[in-house]
Amino acid sequence: MDEPLFAIEGLHVAAEGSEILRGVDLTVRPGEVHALMGPNGSGKSTLANTLLGHPDYEITAGTVRFKGEDITEWSTEARGKAGIFLAFQYPEEIPGVSVVQFLRQALSARKGMELSILELRVAIMEWMGRLGIDPSFGDRYLNEGFSGGEKKRNEVLQMALLEPEFAILDETDSGLDIDALRIVAQGVQEVRRDHADLGVLLITHYQRILRYLEPDVVHILVGGRIVESGGHELAHRLEREGYESWR
Repeated sequence: MDEPLFAIEGLHVAAEGSEILRGVDLTVRPGEVHALMGPNGSGKSTLANTLLGHPDYEITAGTVRFKGEDITEWSTEARGKAGIFLAFQYPEEIPGVSVVQFLRQALSARKGMELSILELRVAIMEWMGRLGIDPSFGDRYLNEGFSGGEKKRNEVLQMALLEPEFAILDETDSGLDIDALRIVAQGVQEVRRDHADLGVLLITHYQRILRYLEPDVVHILVGGRIVESGGHELAHRLEREGYESWR
């Protein structure tokens, strides 16, 4: 059996003095896709922010481990450099910074060395072709005037270039129409084709992205706890019954 790539153990998290996560346990092995589903207010965004290392979320008990190492106290930057990628539900606009400039900075930090613009452009052009992204995209300011689908595709491009070992996709399907959703899911699969050991935690409210990105394990989060885990059939049951069965 593979060693866990990413393990959350007995995680309790509070924000503004009130406990939101009440003992979350979740283990992802190399190459696995896990979907974490839950209704609004269940603690999904709290978990995503905690895994990013957001300072507003206080871990009161439990640990987060990456490749066996306790990263509970690590900064966001340290997590990124180590190979953890987090795609945001609402990516920020950064006026004045082009997609290429941003990727150069992010990749230099991840690899620990400066990349030439030429090296980077070659890599970006290859991935833009594979992900069906217009080549002019690289010169636009980051997320400025981007549609929801463009923002999410840009995050998949970042993930492809940064070559993380573990990716947390927080509500990547939020606000996307069915075509954009399919393109983003196919993009994630394209990255996985090159990096078979990439572990993915997909945090989502909806079952529809799972038609294109089939998870190995589905977890249901209600009231700050994972109340059930199972295979893909659990997502189908959820679509039929809603969350009422688990409340």
